[in-house]
Amino acid sequence: MWQLPLAQCFRRRRCGRVTEQRQGLFLVALAVFFFSTSPVLVRWAAPLSAYEIATGRLLVASLAVLTLARLQQQPLRVARGDWGRFAVFGLITALHFLFYIASLTYTTIAHSLAIVYTAPIFVSLASAWFLNEPMPRRKWGGVALAVVGVAILASFEPTWNTRMAFGDLLALGSAITFGLYSVAGRSQRAAYPLLTYAGLVYGLAAVWALPAAVLSFNPAAYGWQQVLAVIGLGILPLGIGHTLYNAALRRMHATYVNLVATQEITGGVLLGVLLLGEIPSPGSLIGALVTLAGIAFVIL
Repeated sequence: MWQLPLAQCFRRRRCGRVTEQRQGLFLVALAVFFFSTSPVLVRWAAPLSAYEIATGRLLVASLAVLTLARLQQQPLRVARGDWGRFAVFGLITALHFLFYIASLTYTTIAHSLAIVYTAPIFVSLASAWFLNEPMPRRKWGGVALAVVGVAILASFEPTWNTRMAFGDLLALGSAITFGLYSVAGRSQRAAYPLLTYAGLVYGLAAVWALPAAVLSFNPAAYGWQQVLAVIGLGILPLGIGHTLYNAALRRMHATYVNLVATQEITGGVLLGVLLLGEIPSPGSLIGALVTLAGIAFVIL
């Protein structure tokens, strides 16, 4: 008599998990669309410094998301004991964007994105250490394949030099902090509403980045193109894209979400071709396809 209700309960729970994962995949796929606008907008924001661009986009995103949270009557408060934790989350977020934006000053879009998206390695390690959510062993083959694809994409850069090497190092810093940022977002899924969490973290990240932005401020660098590019960065890849990314993190393992997000490489490179004339090599395209194969192996 008990077997049927138990079996039904198990099936319902399993169906619920499958539905959540599908929702997560849809949300992160949508996030990738908005992420892909980031490299082009960063280039259009030149000659503003990386600090000014990062701070501006974080401020815009924070205001937009917190306004939406307010309209939906979500609480905008953080428990007193959680402020230290949120300050760390903000610092990690600020470093991720500062490293990423700075890397685009020194290296190509393809190189920067390829290295930033070695992040699944760091997401997997951090998920196991901090959230006790290890990846199933059989999935590691897909993670490895996706990272190999990223490495192929990066290695087919014909003009690699010392300047690009520095940009690559910055991109690696962005990858490590992206991994920590992803795990932080998943860790708070049951503690705070999505918009409250995202808006406050973006705002605290802006506070961390603000001193460097003030020190590098150059009024002569600002024109309508730069201002609109920074606003676009705040609304599209960050305010919409990263908030969708954080929503996906609440529904499935952080590594799966981050692996899908690697396709910002493909979208970013395509927009770089269309809008900036940065033509990727055939090897770059092969790398993107190998990465897609790795993602499919993990998700399916």
